[in-house]
Amino acid sequence: MKRSTVQWTISVPPLLSKEAERLAHEESRTRSELVREALRKYLEHRSIEQVRRKLTRKFKSLGIRTEQDIERLVDAGRK
Repeated sequence: MKRSTVQWTISVPPLLSKEAERLAHEESRTRSELVREALRKYLEHRSIEQVRRKLTRKFKSLGIRTEQDIERLVDAGRK
């Protein structure tokens, strides 16, 4: 039968380990659950940042640098 998870072995500094253990105990969760959540949040954050960087480059190429630039373009589009 195929596993639904993949097992990792990682190393963390002692203080980080102690804090994770404390938090896991406090929240009645496992370390694995904490690491999975942290990794999901990191990947989500990274994805959002990639979109933000692409939009920033596109806005700059269109001459949009401020909110006033956006308002000006919206007003011009309404006319």
